[in-house]
Order: sequence, then structure tokens, then C-alpha cells
Amino acid sequence: MAVSVKDVAQHAGVSVGTVSNVLNRPDKVSAATVERVQAAIAELGFVRNDAARQLRAGRSRAIGLVVLDLRNPFFTDVARGAEQRAATEGLSILVAGSDEQPEREAAHLDLFEQQRVRGMLVTPTGDTTDRLARLRDHGIPAVLVDRTSDDPQLSSVAVDDVEGGRVAAAHLLALGHRRLAFAGGPLTLRQVADRRRGAQHAVDAQPGAELEHLPTDALTVEAGRAVGRRLLARPRAQRPRAVFAANDLVALGILQSLVMTGDARVPDDIALIGYDDIDFAAAAVVPLTSIRQPAAAIGATAVDLLLAMDAGAPAEHVEFTPELVVRASTAGS
Repeated sequence: MAVSVKDVAQHAGVSVGTVSNVLNRPDKVSAATVERVQAAIAELGFVRNDAARQLRAGRSRAIGLVVLDLRNPFFTDVARGAEQRAATEGLSILVAGSDEQPEREAAHLDLFEQQRVRGMLVTPTGDTTDRLARLRDHGIPAVLVDRTSDDPQLSSVAVDDVEGGRVAAAHLLALGHRRLAFAGGPLTLRQVADRRRGAQHAVDAQPGAELEHLPTDALTVEAGRAVGRRLLARPRAQRPRAVFAANDLVALGILQSLVMTGDARVPDDIALIGYDDIDFAAAAVVPLTSIRQPAAAIGATAVDLLLAMDAGAPAEHVEFTPELVVRASTAGS
């Protein structure tokens, strides 16, 4: 059975209120009493229940973070940046992944709300404006992560994905490629749709260029492998000359398929560019060109925006500019 504050009080020969003061306001208790209570705590193995105390106070030292996919190193880096920034304020980050499933996202949001977290950081699977507005009405501010918002009461931090998509396609076009493909999906994910839209803008500005869409049902390595297999099943003359993948995981899956069969060389037969610039991009068998997002800075900024809203500041929208990182998958060795 867990040791209670009452047990500590009885063992130390003091009141429950005195034990509470020792735990929370030791300056109000004599040094001798503090020593006696701490000895009782050590002897009984008492562990304070911070969660219960925070619930009674109506304040939590935890922030909830819900991301699309915990398997994606980009979101791991976002979480790391958020955690490091939160730690400087004595706060912790509770992380959950939706696996791009709206029902799982809703379940995580409900759970974090029940735990009365200080606030929510969310990379939504779709339009969660109404859900986050209800959280705000219940005193829980929220910040969109890796997503923008038209809601004037909702802070957000993101990268300009339309520009990122444009830069990726423009790089491939500058290398002389005219038959491009965009690999990724579902397009219901705002990031995917924006990246494809940016690529289309670049292609439309280049006479004679075309952009094919190679859809996927997820942004995973396995989805990329499937795209690679579909490309290899085509006659060589019908394959795109360059592929822009919606993220690095999809790009790495495509690269695996192409390299394993040896039927298409990268970049000689098919140039390949990803998005996110995760650590594995540079370490691939053919180092992957990618569009870099400042993942850790996104996480840290999200915490800053949340703390500002919690303090009563108006909503703010921060947008980073993506950066092209050229490696062998498009430029050769």
C-alpha cells in the first residue's frame, strides 16, 4: 500500500499541514521539524503524488504533443526541441503519435485534456479547428506544429511547404529534367498537398515540363518501396526522369527499391529528392538531396508560443523558410 502524507505525519509526530508545508513551503517550518519530517519520509519511502497535487491546483507541468508519426525522425527531432525548451521552464513533454489516423488523434487529445496538461502542441491529421477551440474554452491553449492556421486565436509554427515544394522541383528542373513525378500522400495531409502544389508551380513555369503524381497511402519507407516497385514495372521510356518525394522516408524507400534491383541508377537514370533532411538522408547508400526543415527549432518555438498564449499573449504565426541540401541523389558524386 502506498504511504500517505497522513502516515508521514503520524510517524513524525506532526500534523498533516506541517508535512504539507515541509513539502511545499519549507521556509515556514523550523529546521528541526523539517529534519524530522524528512527522516520520516525516508524511513517510510514516501513518494509525493505530484499529479494529484497539480490537479488540485488546476495547473500541470506537462505539455501534450501529438504528432503524425513517431517513426519519422523529423517528428522525433521536433519533440526533442520542444522537450529541451520546456525543460528550461520546469515543464515536461508528453508525446503521442496519431499514425495519421483522426480517431487516434482525437483519443490522444481527449486523454491529455483529462490530464489537464498545460497546453497542446498538435500536428493535426485534418481540420481540428473546432476541437482545439473547445480546448481553449476549457483553459487549455493549443499550438499547431508543422501546420499553418487561419484561426486568429490559434498560434502555429510551420515551414513554408509550398515554397519547399517549389524549390525541390526547381532544383530538378535546373538540372535539365522535364519529366518529374511527385511521390506522396494522402493529399488530405496539408503538408503533402502544399509540397505538391509548390512543385506544380515550378513545373508550370517551365515550358515543356510535366509533373506526374505517384500517390501513397502513408509517408513511410514501405510506401516508398511500393512506389519504387511501380516505377520499375514500367518500361524505361515511361519512367519519370526525376522524383520529388513528399518526405525523406518515402524517398529512402524509393531509393531502396531502385538500388536493390539495379535496374535504375540514382541519379543517372532517376534523380531523387526528399523532404525534411533527417539524419538518415545523408547516410543513405546514395546520399539523398533533401529540403531541410529546422525540426528542433520548430519544437522549441511551439513551446514558446504556447507559453506566451498561456500568459495571455495573442496568437502568433511563425513560418520558417526551408533550405535545399544538395547531395549525390540529384547531383551525382
